[in-house]
Amino acid sequence: MMMIKQPGTYADFNDPQALPRYTGIATFFRAPATDSVGDADIGIIGVPFDGGVTNRSGTRHGPRAVREQSSLLRRISSATGVRPFATARVRDLGDCWIEHPYELVGAHNEITAFYNQVVAGGVVPLSVGGDHSVTLPILRAVAAKAPVGMVHIDAHCDTGDDYMGSRFHHGAPFRRAVEEGLLDPKRVVQIGIRGTTNDPDLWGFSQRSGMRVLGMDEFDDKGWQYAAEEARRVVGSGPVYLSYDIDSLDPAEAPGTGTPEAGGITVLQALRLLRALRGIDFVGGDLVEVAPPFDTGTITAFNGASILFEILCLLAEAWERRRSSPVRPPFTP
Repeated sequence: MMMIKQPGTYADFNDPQALPRYTGIATFFRAPATDSVGDADIGIIGVPFDGGVTNRSGTRHGPRAVREQSSLLRRISSATGVRPFATARVRDLGDCWIEHPYELVGAHNEITAFYNQVVAGGVVPLSVGGDHSVTLPILRAVAAKAPVGMVHIDAHCDTGDDYMGSRFHHGAPFRRAVEEGLLDPKRVVQIGIRGTTNDPDLWGFSQRSGMRVLGMDEFDDKGWQYAAEEARRVVGSGPVYLSYDIDSLDPAEAPGTGTPEAGGITVLQALRLLRALRGIDFVGGDLVEVAPPFDTGTITAFNGASILFEILCLLAEAWERRRSSPVRPPFTP
């Protein structure tokens, strides 16, 4: 069946991703939408859930806002030349919406069940939250068979413990992930950490477990390239997950988030840092904590979409290396 509207002058418009960016139904990066994991190599998935938030809610609206803003992005990275959509079958797999969102543990179980299907289908997941608590149930699927390393870019370590009766809020996913054997803490680097705290030992679990905590002052003093080199040193050659919290950015460039912290990473530093991580064996990633109710002029959602594109480029290159490697089989969680 032919499209109703056919390009009559510009042949490039036969590719929906090349159409004018204000047209079409919104999908992540205007990639094809599908409900079948059999149609995808890399699946971009929204996780509209913010039941783990400890203060300002609103990140349940993050996936839709990032989807909309991602239509402004194009197909090729001018900085690196990476063509993720030509490298792999990148698909919008829709949303992992939660049927029972009012019970946190049950909601997390729903997320894991969804991602178990994604992983079983051989699809590399790239997720958009939602609050940072969703990374834990995603890791339960991605790292079900063996712990992974992690590059974690954030204003907070998110290795806290019980808070107001819950062990599974957005400030604790990576403590739980270490305890459950999903993360190898000695292969985890946390970049951009800063801000005030009520607990002098709030980040103590990260340090005692062996994570490399690269605070914002150190990042500012030594630069994004140093941070990338440290990340490479820490995570090594094994499989790695990438988790990016938008509150790592300075609030001037990401006001739309639930837990802003002054004095953060600039968008340019973030993009260059991510590009410098090429070659790491990334097996999944996420962008979390975009909260549109607090955004100004959609700047947070747009910057989030721009960061998401760089993560997609990293995942596409890593997927291609695993597929073509004559020695090492593809990572199977």
